[in-house]
Amino acid sequence: MRQHGDIRNQFDAVEQSTGEARRDAFRRLVHLLAVHETAEEEVLHPLARTAFDGAEKVVEARLAEEKEAKELLARLDGMDTDDPKFLPELATLRTEVMRHARAEERYEFIHLRRTASSAQLATMARALEAAEKTAPTHPRPGTESATKNALLGPLAAVVDRTRDAVRKALGH
Repeated sequence: MRQHGDIRNQFDAVEQSTGEARRDAFRRLVHLLAVHETAEEEVLHPLARTAFDGAEKVVEARLAEEKEAKELLARLDGMDTDDPKFLPELATLRTEVMRHARAEERYEFIHLRRTASSAQLATMARALEAAEKTAPTHPRPGTESATKNALLGPLAAVVDRTRDAVRKALGH
């Protein structure tokens, strides 16, 4: 849930900046969202699927939201942040991401907290942190499952992190 606040703050940073500062803030947002969603798909959603009655439908709805958000984010990731269409598209993404975060908190996280022991929650937190360290740093629409992330994630992460390093070295 802390990361949901970090994401909200990063949207603010992108919206309130211009030029190179906006590009940098947007890169940080893309990274944060891609890593965050991958970790949830690998760890949180699989555990939630069996944690409470009706969980399967709740998780499927969250995964559909994540796919839509990844598609929007991928489109934005290919745009110039100075493009006049960028901020309106970003506003749409923000609305969708914040709606998704509220749904996770209200329909998924609350049930996990009620049904999991403190030891299980601590283990889940460590697993989320580990997943974030190896997650792709750019959106991958269509990989909204632990299996797909396990198969495609490591290669995508290497490609993404290499691309990020090159961009940084070239000042793009």
